[in-house]
Amino acid sequence: MTGMRTALRALAAAGAALLIATATSPTSAQVRPEPKAPDGFVALRSVDPTIMQEIRYTTAHTFLGERVDGYRQPVCILTRPAARALHLAQKRLLRQGYALKVYDCYRPQRAVDHFVRWAKDLDDQSMKGEFYPLVDKSRLFEDGYIAEKSGHSRGSTVDLTLVRLPALPTRPYRPGEKLTPCFAPKDERFPDNSVDMGTGYDCFDTLSHTDDPRIQGVQRANRQLLKRTLTEVGFVNLPEEWWHFTHKPELFPDTYFDFPVDRRAVAGH
Repeated sequence: MTGMRTALRALAAAGAALLIATATSPTSAQVRPEPKAPDGFVALRSVDPTIMQEIRYTTAHTFLGERVDGYRQPVCILTRPAARALHLAQKRLLRQGYALKVYDCYRPQRAVDHFVRWAKDLDDQSMKGEFYPLVDKSRLFEDGYIAEKSGHSRGSTVDLTLVRLPALPTRPYRPGEKLTPCFAPKDERFPDNSVDMGTGYDCFDTLSHTDDPRIQGVQRANRQLLKRTLTEVGFVNLPEEWWHFTHKPELFPDTYFDFPVDRRAVAGH
């Protein structure tokens, strides 16, 4: 009888352990901590709080029409050398009555994956009227607008523009509002407190090429001021996008990171 009681107690204990494991396993999976940024990454605001930040991918005002995966908070995260170089550029521009405004900085791989899924869904063209009015969505990969990897994920690439001071606020985007082509005259496009660069940000059109000959006058001068200032502090422009610059040499030239855009990712750096 004693042996039977011992066996029953052991069986009950085993059953209880199984119930605990079953109950706690999903919870453990749900609270698995997100990866953190390695040493070398910082929040731009900790290096230069005067640079304006309008992190578009935390909003619905994107070519996808929704917030992008991995963008938890509207914070610019960059490698420290890139952030310091932007600080130098900002000091020069402030003396001329301008300020930098960043639209996107480090971009997690999960966000790039989101872009790829969206590009393959040819039925979703809700934002075509603003961001790619003249481009067939089926050609986004072939024409180089979407790719499975992005230099942004290495942490030294930034999308940005110039703002003439004093800066006026930019009103928030209202989902469902009427869309205007990103290459329309500035007073017709979605309002932005930046200077006129000839197109809006993330405009899928050849007019976005930095040195497109159709862009002249004040628009061309604005692009050249941005490019010249950033080149002087070590950035290289992507010729197809007037807003896209990479700081060289890159701190992480071969690594594509996937920690979220979140202040906690760089806490303590």
